[in-house]
Amino acid sequence: MLDFEKRPGAALIAGGTGGIGRAVSRVLAERGSQIFFTYRGNQEGAASLASELSALGAKVEFARVDLASIEEASELATRVRDSFGGIHTVIYAAGPHVPMTHLSQVTPHQFRAQLEGDAAAFFNLVHPTLPLLRESRGSIVAVTTAATRRFPVRDGLSSGPKGAVEAVVRALAAEEGRFGLRANCVGPGMLTDGMAARLIGSGDLDERALDITRRNIPLRRFGDADDIAEAVAFLASDRADFISGQTLDVDGGYGV
Repeated sequence: MLDFEKRPGAALIAGGTGGIGRAVSRVLAERGSQIFFTYRGNQEGAASLASELSALGAKVEFARVDLASIEEASELATRVRDSFGGIHTVIYAAGPHVPMTHLSQVTPHQFRAQLEGDAAAFFNLVHPTLPLLRESRGSIVAVTTAATRRFPVRDGLSSGPKGAVEAVVRALAAEEGRFGLRANCVGPGMLTDGMAARLIGSGDLDERALDITRRNIPLRRFGDADDIAEAVAFLASDRADFISGQTLDVDGGYGV
């Protein structure tokens, strides 16, 4: 399935060194895409990912970018255009670690910082790429969360800003469709890697909480980053060329 082999330009993947971002980068490279990915602090992981993707035959570049910076995000779009001639897909798989806590314990300063580090960062990324995506009749895929449809307690600091991202994606789908541009979301449920792995590692989710979570999932198990990558790759490909403004939850049935 070389879905992206004939696509001009590159896929721009924000958050390439995260568990989900790495899996998405690998799947798109395997399917013929050139890749430009960003990272925030994991330089060693970025170099390792670039080597892995190059071995798959992809042209690869990467950069350390703080997407909360309007200037850095704007420069990023220009850099990708100069290096690859254009952008055919923008994938947002970035975002800061979010501890699980009740909203009553979240300060307004913390919530504002999360909005800036996630929802505003997404808009900073996407806005300067719109002219390039119009040219390529490309697509946007934002990795959000299944928690915007079925809320797990103590997840408001994550799902609130992700809900804002989903609203912006729907707006972009409505406004940019006349240019052939599509915009969709993928909502991960509980995974064995990515954010969920960090929550387990930090102790925010203990074994009792994990057992309760499994019982709330009809498939009675957790997914992984490859499950999310497959959904992202599908929505970015021409196989989904009449799908826009939608959110595909990959959650084992959690939202049922």
